[in-house]
Amino acid sequence: MNSRNDERGNAPLSRSARTEAVEAFIREARRVGAAADRGRLIFALDATMSRQPTWDLAQSLQGRMFEATAALGGLDVQLVFFRGFGECRASDFVGGGQGLAALMAKIACRGGRTQIAKVFRHALEETGARRIGALVFVGDAMEEKPDELCELAGRLGLLGVKAFMFHEGGDVEAGAAFREIARLTGGAYAAFDATAPRRLAELLSAAAAYAAGGLAELERRATKGEDAARLLLSQMG
Repeated sequence: MNSRNDERGNAPLSRSARTEAVEAFIREARRVGAAADRGRLIFALDATMSRQPTWDLAQSLQGRMFEATAALGGLDVQLVFFRGFGECRASDFVGGGQGLAALMAKIACRGGRTQIAKVFRHALEETGARRIGALVFVGDAMEEKPDELCELAGRLGLLGVKAFMFHEGGDVEAGAAFREIARLTGGAYAAFDATAPRRLAELLSAAAAYAAGGLAELERRATKGEDAARLLLSQMG
């Protein structure tokens, strides 16, 4: 082996030092690759005036999404909400339950109409920049034109963004629209009752598992007997 200095005057590395350098490079490459492969999910909520109890419930349960994906490389979640007079906002993506809980704790629900179309347009912009694994929407009402929402849902479906529409309450018109939105994206619809938080927790976990691990992870959970995973799988196209 040539032991002369290189052109910059640096002494060559020993064999052990070269080995350590290569191993360090591989570790770093794996770390960066894992970060790039993390699932990305948009968590959208109706924050109009009547929604405060469910907002508080979602805040207490959102950590389940991160727990469900820890073994899959993790999950980055963006909070999107609408409230008041034309207000619809999106956070940065966060990679942990504490960060998302801190964001949600700063937000109070305010009176206003639903703005689901804005949520969908935002999701289209986000996935145009970098793929979104799934869109989760939690709400109880729909006060917009269903055909407009369905057109946007169809565009999301073409981009591979499946919408998981989690519906609280018995609003028949909202339920019909949410089901059609889920169908058009290849996602799923599920109803829940805020007085029974376990169901929403299981639904959030299953949707997050899909966002991070795809159909294979959802199928694995269904095989293990998870009812929420089975329910979502039964509808997904």
